Amino acid sequence: MDAKKQNTSGETADGDRKRTMDLLARATISELTAGWTALSSRPDVQMLRGPETGLVMVRGRIGGGGSPFNLGEATVSRATVRLASGIVGFGQALGTDREKARLAAIFDALWQQEDTRDFVEARLLLPVAARIAAEDRRRTEETAATRVDFFTMVRGED
Repeated sequence: MDAKKQNTSGETADGDRKRTMDLLARATISELTAGWTALSSRPDVQMLRGPETGLVMVRGRIGGGGSPFNLGEATVSRATVRLASGIVGFGQALGTDREKARLAAIFDALWQQEDTRDFVEARLLLPVAARIAAEDRRRTEETAATRVDFFTMVRGED
């Protein structure tokens, strides 16, 4: 039997959690704050780590698949929380916004609880995913507008 649980859509629980954490990291502070404000009953939260800010090394690869090299450092904030139910949540965010990391950790923990998962999905994750998709579409359209197609004309023998 596979160690990973599968949900009804065929995705693994690990894949869903990865998606959740990705969307929480890419959410804006205003989106996270709006979600926090919309909660009907706010959970008791114990801070386990942070929120704290530090540096991580960003690695790159030559040509996208070649030898790895250290590109530079990026500032990140992280937080770890535990809800009264015992569920632990993690939050990370590029930059120095510690409140964003704290709220992301809380929503990660809330997403793991069955009774609050639908709220987090509907009020936070779906709108964030829609915003990101719209931004990607806009960026693709702007790039396509500047695209130049090069072609070679074959001349016949004179």
